[in-house]
Order: sequence, then C-alpha cells, then structure tokens
Amino acid sequence: MKDFATAFALVLVIEGTLYALFPEGMKRAAARAARIPPQVLRLAGLAAAGAGVMLVWLVRR
Repeated sequence: MKDFATAFALVLVIEGTLYALFPEGMKRAAARAARIPPQVLRLAGLAAAGAGVMLVWLVRR
C-alpha cells in the first residue's frame, strides 16, 4: 500500500508541475482530449495502463 501511495503522490507531482509550468498548453491538451471519441480515449488509457504495469513489472523484478 505504501508503494501505491508513493506512485499516486508522484502522479500528483508530475501533473501539478505540468499545470504550473505550461497552463495554456495543458488547457489546449484538455480541449483536444474533449474532442476525441470516448472509445479512442478508453483504448489509449488501457494501453497506457498496460504499459505502466509492464514497466513496473520490469523495474521490480
């Protein structure tokens, strides 16, 4: 559970940094994401999650 909390905290750090450094770019990215069909976003999210799981597995073995 400690590893999960650390990973979640790192996500917040990375996203917070991006919004602090590039607020207009993040607004444009969010506007573009709103125009993408839900099925495409779902597939991209699933692919990103799978890649993340594989990366964690590779690093932790």
